Amino acid sequence: MGMAAEAQFHVLAVDDSHLDRKLIEMLLKTSSYHVTAVDSGTKALEFLGVHEDEQNQANTPSVFPNDHHQDVDVNLIITDYCMPGMTGYDLLRKIKESKSLKDIPVVIMSSDNIPSRINRCLEEGAEEFFLKPVQLSDVSKLRPHLLKGIAKESQPNIDNIKAMEESHSPDRTRTNYNGLEVA
Repeated sequence: MGMAAEAQFHVLAVDDSHLDRKLIEMLLKTSSYHVTAVDSGTKALEFLGVHEDEQNQANTPSVFPNDHHQDVDVNLIITDYCMPGMTGYDLLRKIKESKSLKDIPVVIMSSDNIPSRINRCLEEGAEEFFLKPVQLSDVSKLRPHLLKGIAKESQPNIDNIKAMEESHSPDRTRTNYNGLEVA
């Protein structure tokens, strides 16, 4: 039960540059966030439990056990814009298209100050656009987004998630009854 008190915000940082990844990780840890750092959009999605080919083969067992571990407790995603393969923009769109992830705040970082790019990311739902090198003052702007995310999960929802975790039952209909359980 005492978990909530010391629960840290969990931030997923995505950057193909090892150096930039270390830097953002250090800044986030300084602000006492729990950080997972990955080097590509694909790895980020995998960590979040989304698989590119999931649509076609829903019934093959996934490498990651049960699917509603999609509730990976990531509270915010911060991603570089320019990455080989999947850009930060592509990653942002995939997150916003996903039912289970779309509420996670996404922040984009870039070393280029290109207004049209910045606007496009914000229009697709990014919360912030940081210019690199990211400063500690930038990182402090993350907190309101994190708090907002938690406020959105008003108390009953948190209980629903607990109920789901405790049940581990694959049958999705449970969510219909959660309202009753909480009451």
